[in-house]
Amino acid sequence: MAHLMLEKLSAAKVESQPFAYTIVPGFLSQESLRRINQTYPPISQGGSFPIESLNTEMAIKEVIDELDGPEFQKLIEDKFGVDLTDRPKMYSLRGYTRGKDGQIHTDSKDKIITVLLYLNEIWDKPGGRLRILRDGKNVDNYVAEIAPERGTLLVFKRSDNSWHGHHPFEGPRRSLQMNWMTSEGSKGWHKVRHTLSAAVKKLTAAG
Repeated sequence: MAHLMLEKLSAAKVESQPFAYTIVPGFLSQESLRRINQTYPPISQGGSFPIESLNTEMAIKEVIDELDGPEFQKLIEDKFGVDLTDRPKMYSLRGYTRGKDGQIHTDSKDKIITVLLYLNEIWDKPGGRLRILRDGKNVDNYVAEIAPERGTLLVFKRSDNSWHGHHPFEGPRRSLQMNWMTSEGSKGWHKVRHTLSAAVKKLTAAG
């Protein structure tokens, strides 16, 4: 089955202030979301995890395959006025948010486009709701708030003022992040960093 509702992305408006972003509720159907959560990898620690260990029975792998397709890339290029030809892509999964996560940031300069796909079936907590911010100092000075639920898609163009963050939350919180990167080298650095981080967490948990 196809997972991505590309027609919703095609119809979505790209906001220009305070930076270029678009929010697409229901980018995944409820059936897709159900299948994803039934087979999602058991991530019980904070941080980002690489996707190399995913197997073909995991529905999130099918979603990633669709995000890799030319139709999705063409929509992003057209909407954000960027050429992503031959730009490497980096994926990571999250399954658990720590209390220290969500601090205000812009994303690193080696990222061109950030894609966030939220995989929680429902979100009724006050924390953990990503906010599009007007500045880098106040998480309450925001123009939009995104509950990380029901297959909502957030895409933004990284810039020096692409500030975002959320109020603290600790607990399960599932999302898929995809980035188009400036170079394969920067992608490799992030991958190594995340892999080492995951390995350290695993060893710590085992101890």
